[in-house]
Amino acid sequence: MKVLLLGSGAREHALAWKLSQSPRLTKLWVGPGNVGTARVGTNVPLDAQDPSAVVAFARRESVDLVVVGPEAPLVAGVADALAVAGIPCFGPVEAAARVEGSKAFAKEIMVEAGVPTADYRVFTDLAEAEAHAVAQGRIVVKADGLAAGKGVIVAHDAKAAREAVRAVGAMGSAGQRLVLEELLEGEEVSVIALCDGERYVLLPPAQDHKRVGEGDTGPNTGGMGAYAPAPFLTAGQLAEVGEQVIAPTLATLRRRGTPFRGALYAGLMLTPRGPKVLEFNARFGDPETQVLMMQLAEDVLPLLDACARGKLEPRVLAVHPGASVGVVLAAEGYPEAPRKGARIEGIDSVASDCPVFVAGVDGEWRTAGGRVLTVCARGAELAQARAHAYAAVERIHFEGMHFRRDIGAKGLGAPAVTP
Repeated sequence: MKVLLLGSGAREHALAWKLSQSPRLTKLWVGPGNVGTARVGTNVPLDAQDPSAVVAFARRESVDLVVVGPEAPLVAGVADALAVAGIPCFGPVEAAARVEGSKAFAKEIMVEAGVPTADYRVFTDLAEAEAHAVAQGRIVVKADGLAAGKGVIVAHDAKAAREAVRAVGAMGSAGQRLVLEELLEGEEVSVIALCDGERYVLLPPAQDHKRVGEGDTGPNTGGMGAYAPAPFLTAGQLAEVGEQVIAPTLATLRRRGTPFRGALYAGLMLTPRGPKVLEFNARFGDPETQVLMMQLAEDVLPLLDACARGKLEPRVLAVHPGASVGVVLAAEGYPEAPRKGARIEGIDSVASDCPVFVAGVDGEWRTAGGRVLTVCARGAELAQARAHAYAAVERIHFEGMHFRRDIGAKGLGAPAVTP
């Protein structure tokens, strides 16, 4: 099969790495890709958010399958254009991708589907939103639109609630409408389902670390690391999430005439009253994808292709024993104002069984974004995977590099600790 993968981050590098291992793959293009994807595929200077350009390339090269990594091309309608052209695409059409493109729409779908979620209200008037937030005190403030994983602020008192509304409301078009939610307590887990519009298979549960600092302190980021499987869901509980969250959501979108084909990401809070959905994403998570591709013990290409063609066979996926850990190395100043241009050293000294997935890196191996690299390792148990990953991290250096030292610590049943 000839495959075109859209995107340029560490998530796409991980997908390209996994796809490149498929015996069914004859050619892999990544548009636009990065210096990491160039090692496992062929980068092409393609604007992933330009539907006509994507279709033209896919037609010219007789592409058999397009895999969309990030959310922006989906919201831009790339999957719609490919559908019109008759080219299979792993990724939902724009109307279904609204489960990520609009937080308010996602909540509407959850309510209609009977999916357990936090109580909420939607505001377009900042003054009204501020008054509601202050009255509640403990609340979650979300930008309705896409905000690169940073449009959510958790407030624990009235003063913080007021500041959160003002900050999110200042996020340009993403913050023109605000979703204010009940603050839920519990353990947060990511569950990603590969869907063909009707059927689904579940990847192992993973846990992301969204705050920039150890012990979940500091501002939210796009994600500072992840591990899988997260031990907070048993196999039976994971199956229940599929039945109570994924299946009714797919049924609702299909009933609306917008079947969801792609990766449906459910961000869950495991509350004392059971799992509740915090958010939906319309694509693979980042950095969860990096560790999930490490854990998956079977060829990912037939799975993605079956989803795109509406021919997925529901079953339990084969996964490696043990666990995988991914640690994000971030640039100085991230997430507020990341510094670019620092030379990256030591990657080639990392053991071959520790993939280093590339994100914010330029052609000269200098930092070019906030999240720079995700260093991954697998182990027979979580503690071993953590030790292996952090040993690899110590071999890499760039000026201002920072990372969390407690990735996966919660999974050990222990407080955040230095490895």
